[in-house]
Amino acid sequence: MLYDRLDGLREQAANRLTDELRSTGGTLQDRSQRDSSVAMYADQVEQFSAVENGLCFGRLDGDDDSRRYIGRIGIFDTSGDYDPLLMDWRAPAARPFYLATAANPQGVRRRRHLRTRQRKVTGLNDEVLDIDTASPGAHEELTGEASLLAALNAGRTGRMRDIVETIQAEQDGIIRADLPGVMVVQGGPGTGKTAVALHRAAYLLYTHRRELSSRGVLLVGPNATFLRYISQVLPTLAETGVLLRTQGDLFPGVSAQRTEPAATAALKGRAVLAEVLASAVRDRQWVPDEPLEIEVEREALTLDPETVRAARDRVRRTERPHNLARALFDVEIVHALADQVAERIGADPLGGDNLLDEADRAEIRRELRDEPEVKATLDRLWPVLTPQRLLADLYADPDRIAAAAPMLTDDERALLHREPGGWTPADVPLLDEAAELLGEDERAAAARRDRIRRMEREYAEGVLEIARGSRSIDVEDEAEGGEILGVTDLIDADRLLERQEEADRLTTAQRAAADRKWAFGHVIVDEAQELSPMAWRLLMRRCPSRSMTIVGDVAQTGALSGTPSWAEALAPYVAQRWRLTELTVSYRTPAEIMAVAADVLAEIDPGLRPPRSVRESGVPPWDRAVPDGQLAAELVAAATREAAGLAEGRLGVIVPAGRVDELGAALTAALPEAAVGEHPELESRVVVLTVAQAKGLEFDSVLVVDPDRMVAESPRGRSDLYVALTRATQRLGILRPQTQP
Repeated sequence: MLYDRLDGLREQAANRLTDELRSTGGTLQDRSQRDSSVAMYADQVEQFSAVENGLCFGRLDGDDDSRRYIGRIGIFDTSGDYDPLLMDWRAPAARPFYLATAANPQGVRRRRHLRTRQRKVTGLNDEVLDIDTASPGAHEELTGEASLLAALNAGRTGRMRDIVETIQAEQDGIIRADLPGVMVVQGGPGTGKTAVALHRAAYLLYTHRRELSSRGVLLVGPNATFLRYISQVLPTLAETGVLLRTQGDLFPGVSAQRTEPAATAALKGRAVLAEVLASAVRDRQWVPDEPLEIEVEREALTLDPETVRAARDRVRRTERPHNLARALFDVEIVHALADQVAERIGADPLGGDNLLDEADRAEIRRELRDEPEVKATLDRLWPVLTPQRLLADLYADPDRIAAAAPMLTDDERALLHREPGGWTPADVPLLDEAAELLGEDERAAAARRDRIRRMEREYAEGVLEIARGSRSIDVEDEAEGGEILGVTDLIDADRLLERQEEADRLTTAQRAAADRKWAFGHVIVDEAQELSPMAWRLLMRRCPSRSMTIVGDVAQTGALSGTPSWAEALAPYVAQRWRLTELTVSYRTPAEIMAVAADVLAEIDPGLRPPRSVRESGVPPWDRAVPDGQLAAELVAAATREAAGLAEGRLGVIVPAGRVDELGAALTAALPEAAVGEHPELESRVVVLTVAQAKGLEFDSVLVVDPDRMVAESPRGRSDLYVALTRATQRLGILRPQTQP
């Protein structure tokens, strides 16, 4: 019945969408209303398609014999009194599905979990919420334990699943928390931090749609592989408007793919780089050591250093961004040059006052502004810069680095020097900082928009002119006495242009992605412990309202410039005005594997406690040492055995960064199904990754290779090893090279 109703509603929305798209004419208000309808019906069609599989997953039977079906979207009976056929999981009335227990049934007598494949029910589990009849083996703190364990034990597919059917009480409290303010979600491996963040995005868009649909939600992940891994979760929750980005994609027009040494990335992430960039901008406001000669109409004008310095200092006192201050600097210099010209041509031969009045001097200034030599001199003294040019010029010139970064050591300054050729993720916050320091002349941007508008209007007029030329001669309609109307009788150039703009209208996410100054309604950051101080500065600019969900685990911090504590990261922006929530239960990592990881966690910080696992796999982890020369062969053998033992699911092979090429080549030669690197096919059954590339991912079985080198590669190597050990949902094996005596 529900799916029949879904088909009817989807067909109805699709028909309405078609009708709206065919609609033409009407007043401006009519068009505006029609455009809103187009967006609404298009969104409905997309939502119905996204949630078709697994539409309904639960039922609540009340003490009063009422029944409520719970699903991924809400469906109402539009033929009658709009009674709910299916309740959206985010609705307040659906919350008992996640919170009700035998001790606190919240008016629920029985909770039913439905498992489906496409449109068929493949299984169900009932929980009778009666404390006298509750199963003695059940965990009271777990909701829908049978469904939860079934989901946890299912093979991984290469794409993250939503957890809407198995949300637990501590997760539900975070998902439904109030919108305003900064909320930090601290949780160990396998506690569902990422899933909670994604479901929180869906919940906020459902609850605060009016506000967030216009301002948008930004979700920042650690790498592109991770974003592909989670990319299907929000669409299955009927939300498609969230902008997913890595740090390297947060500056419009730049896709940062270049790699660099960890020490260089760490230096670029330090807060002191904001001072370095400010100094680099000031360094481009040049004062010459000697007077400059400027030839104007075969006469030489002299611009002395004192005049330039005085003009520069006056303009700096306005505290305008560099590019916006250029116009003021031009005025100062042109006035000084005009005074020289006026003294030459307006001097009274008898020694009296200058013969030129203010109108004459204004004309001299206008002419000087158009002189090529004057323009070139102004560009040398105070160049208009893009963030890309500022940073590229700085990196390429050791002298510029030395002038801008006297607070750094010689070794640190050497880390910044490089030849041009692409950007790294650590450069993106610096580009954003540079954009703030430089500013953009809105007048120039407005002029560009006006030019584009004029060109588009001229094109529209040309199209209509062609239509007029091809139009047949008017024919009298004998019956009506009228004329046959052509397209040019029904539409003019402005209306044609308007209709093209309507067709090209971008979504909120698309407009936000292209606008560096876009202020998001909410920002969610996953693996937030990896953010550097400079990256935090960038994200805070993207969210002036400070409405954020920060998700991570400081024990898993691998980046050298990453977050040592949430208080330290957030203090410069919100002081103590943030709230900490914790996820304490590990659903992914079995107890046998968590025991191994707990020993590493104790070495990181004895005060930290690992999350509590809710299950055991029954398979103890193994740890084997082999001669170093046989490591690749042993890895191939172990991976072959593990892959063969997986009826379904995936094997992750996590290796030190320095050995990924060697060991990856050995595995792919023996196992053609294996993929290597940061952008593997996520459906590959065997994937070889470094720790940084594996962050946020999970596999049925994991092989950790050469853990000692993994630790030695970074000052935070133990955190990297902790991450590697906790990626498995079922099985863990460790291969250690052993040097022959």
